[in-house]
Amino acid sequence: MKIAFIGQKGIPARGGGVERYVEDLSVRLASPKLLSEGGLASENHEVVVYTRSHYTPKDLKNYQGVKLVNLPSWHSKHADAITHTILASIHATFSRVEVIHFQSIGPALVAWLPKLLNPKIKIVSTLQSRDYEHQKWGAFARLMLKLGERIMCAVSDEVIVVTRLMENYVKEKYDVIPHYIPNGANLYQEVDGELIAQWGLAKDNYIVAISRLVRHKGLSYLIKAYQDLGATDKKLVIVGDGAFTDGYVQELKDLAQGNDNIIFTGNQTGQILAELYANAYLFVQPSESEGLSLALLEAMSRRVPVLVSDIPENKEAVNEVGFLFKNKDTNDLLEKLRFLLNEIELVKDRGLAGRELVEVKFNWDIIAKDILAVYEQALLTPRHVFVRKQLKSQTA
Repeated sequence: MKIAFIGQKGIPARGGGVERYVEDLSVRLASPKLLSEGGLASENHEVVVYTRSHYTPKDLKNYQGVKLVNLPSWHSKHADAITHTILASIHATFSRVEVIHFQSIGPALVAWLPKLLNPKIKIVSTLQSRDYEHQKWGAFARLMLKLGERIMCAVSDEVIVVTRLMENYVKEKYDVIPHYIPNGANLYQEVDGELIAQWGLAKDNYIVAISRLVRHKGLSYLIKAYQDLGATDKKLVIVGDGAFTDGYVQELKDLAQGNDNIIFTGNQTGQILAELYANAYLFVQPSESEGLSLALLEAMSRRVPVLVSDIPENKEAVNEVGFLFKNKDTNDLLEKLRFLLNEIELVKDRGLAGRELVEVKFNWDIIAKDILAVYEQALLTPRHVFVRKQLKSQTA
């Protein structure tokens, strides 16, 4: 089977999000070990990931068995994804790809294009979140994202959703029965804190938030709560960069002004990022909206206890192993921080429980096999289209 991934910026991933999802999935699908253990196919698959010129080096043609095809894009807030997706869709169509896996609702705006050029191609799409709810988008962009969601559910042979909440939403709004397959996390070993010493960080002496610096991630609530915390031996570390959100990044730094214990590291990858995760006392995710956060799952996989806003997606992810605070409520976040800084044993126990939850529910080795099965089903029959027709005939 020849599989192409479209919609991501590229791999190897520089952070979380769609790029991490595609990297972790694609390298497994290209692995003979996965195929032999899964018993799902008798031959290796050819896996292609389309990358953007500004994200992945042009001379990188292969990554852990995955073929990389670098194409240009119009690198701006609104045009980057769509221009690259159009070029990638045309290229994939004429490259004898059998399954195209679209990532998120923005790129899905052109999911119809490969079908138009070659009706035999199967389209699988992952609905990660309702991106039009994010505050960074204007009215026209939100309209286009909503249209992309509708096109995704109408055109795709199979739709994958990453939360139960999204599963029910797609069923009710589009009469489509999607596949519920959550995002995954790798089962990491412990790492030391050699590299993070550059910021004066050591094991358990800091609270960390790892996120794009965009408004709906709620980082302003966390900084305000930390500023009101008073004397503490725990630093606050914000890891990540903006995404065409320079004004908001400056707003966050203004909130942190005067406190040397609030550290902005910028975007980090590789070993430094691993150390920032693994050595934190507490991971905090104050998002106002989410899909199924890969950063959250990665923290849990590293045995780091998590404190998250009580939005439904976060509650579903952490089950009963994480700590919750009221969404957008700085005072409640402050009280939870004060409590957890004094409950060392409880915090550690929840961190271990989070790792166990990842092993059972969010294990990438299992999830990759489930997604491969969806590709094979798409080649056999467009199941959700059939189900949609059946539902409509029953209500006619």
